[in-house]
Amino acid sequence: MRNLLSQLPADTAVLDALQGVTDGVVDLVGFEVCAVSIAQDEHTLETMVVSGSGDVRDQLLGLRASIADVEQQLAGSDPWHGLHCLRHDRPQRDGTGDDAAGWPPLDLLAAPVRDASNRLRGLVQIHLSRELQDPDEAAFDVLTRLVDQARHTVLNAIDRDRLVERVRLADAARLIVRRASSELSMDRIMELSQPAMASGFEAVGMWMQTFDEDGEATDLVYGATQGEIVIPDDLKELGRRIALQLWDSQQVAVATDRVVPAIDGLFPEEEQRVYEFMADTLDATSLLFVPLGAGRECLGNLALTRRSAHLDWSESEKQAASDIGHDLGRALLNARTFERERRLAAELLELDGYKSRLISTLAHELKNPLTAIAGHAEMLDSMVDLPGGVRHSIAAMERGAARMQHTIDDLLVLAEVDGSQRPLAPGSVDMPDLVRDVLDLLHTTIAAKGTKITVETAEESITALGEASGLDLICTNLVSNAVKYTPPEGAVTISLSRTDDEVEVAVTDTGIGIAEEDLGSLFQEFFRSTNPAAYVEPGTGLGLAIVQRIVDRHAGRIQVSSTLGVGTTFTVTMPAAPRSDDAGLSPSA
Repeated sequence: MRNLLSQLPADTAVLDALQGVTDGVVDLVGFEVCAVSIAQDEHTLETMVVSGSGDVRDQLLGLRASIADVEQQLAGSDPWHGLHCLRHDRPQRDGTGDDAAGWPPLDLLAAPVRDASNRLRGLVQIHLSRELQDPDEAAFDVLTRLVDQARHTVLNAIDRDRLVERVRLADAARLIVRRASSELSMDRIMELSQPAMASGFEAVGMWMQTFDEDGEATDLVYGATQGEIVIPDDLKELGRRIALQLWDSQQVAVATDRVVPAIDGLFPEEEQRVYEFMADTLDATSLLFVPLGAGRECLGNLALTRRSAHLDWSESEKQAASDIGHDLGRALLNARTFERERRLAAELLELDGYKSRLISTLAHELKNPLTAIAGHAEMLDSMVDLPGGVRHSIAAMERGAARMQHTIDDLLVLAEVDGSQRPLAPGSVDMPDLVRDVLDLLHTTIAAKGTKITVETAEESITALGEASGLDLICTNLVSNAVKYTPPEGAVTISLSRTDDEVEVAVTDTGIGIAEEDLGSLFQEFFRSTNPAAYVEPGTGLGLAIVQRIVDRHAGRIQVSSTLGVGTTFTVTMPAAPRSDDAGLSPSA
């Protein structure tokens, strides 16, 4: 329990009530002096209220006495009507109040004030009977009532102080929750939690044990405040067992250098291990053990230690610690979830890198023999007087080799842009110029199908912030797809626009469209539409996957809208270059 004096000096109501009691003893019962002492801490009483002459008040106010010494004097006192008579070189009083010799001047009466744990928290002292006689029956009744009133006043003040203590601890708990719940590292959680917990609970030591998820690895221990604490594996396992039981019953436990709490399945040799660990390693006399968890799952435990002969844990402290066990359990669950996701992300990144390396390796390995096949097919085709069937076979070989070469080229591009470890090196890219270059590249294909191409752009230069090679691949794939899947004499429109910080490229065709059930899979590698009209067109199913990866690398977005049999629009949005970079670039229409 905390120091009652830390609250009482400022509490005039308590002091006034005690002053009324001591004044009553002096005025109504017939004693010269009455004083009330209150526990300053676990070791000291201090006299805080005195009634009597001014000289006596000056002598006694603020006087301190050792609680251990007072307890020793009380143990050697004589009982007197429920009080303690502290004698001064006199034979023992018989406790009846009929001592014919009268009241010895140097004897005094004492009424101890004890809390629920039987600890001495205050003392009422009564000195010097005026008549040097025991009080009569009426005066004794008044004395008894006044002493009881003093006891109730002090104990009520203690109860109120316990409520103040609980509020203080709750504030410390909220502080911990606010700081720790948003953290995703256990080390950081402990760094923020330890000062508040050690201060709020007046603990000399604190550490936290977290349980591993699969039960195979050794549980981890974080942050002892009293120096480096090494907990043996057998005690970690014991801590896990106890925490699981306490979490099921939603309780905390207190272990002392004399008593270990009753835990199911705890063997005598394990109790002895706890005693030895507290004495030899922790140098602690009391330990508060708190399970940590969230929902039904126990995730760890928290231990707080104290080092004092009579430093127990109050019920309010136990309740506050239990609440903190829930708060830290939620923070621990968040940290565990984040760590799991971080590991998964790292594994996925490694897998993605492995896939890219595998694709690149296979593509290169295929490219060399394919080059040889294509070269020899070309040599055979140059020979004269070949039968028609042979020339037909050579032509089929050349078409197959060209198709394989196209697939290999796409695989190499995909491996380069998919999860690329190379950092992006963006620059200002004039989009109207880039679109003109793409149309020049695709001129033969466009002319063969008679596709009408329209470019719509503002009367200004539109510059994107990105890598020219990547943006070129985006436009080339989108425009070539639009032409491929648009019937002859169809139309393709390329629209360029800019806001303050973004550039938008939209490619719209009047082609066969995309079935609604295919829209969600368009950007997957090797996906081919289920539409028969689209499936007959040659392709690798990698073009849109490449577009998606490049868009992601540029922190952009891609959207698609389509109506089957009517046409499709792909819209790519990406960061714009600063307008200051636009100077000197001529607009294109």
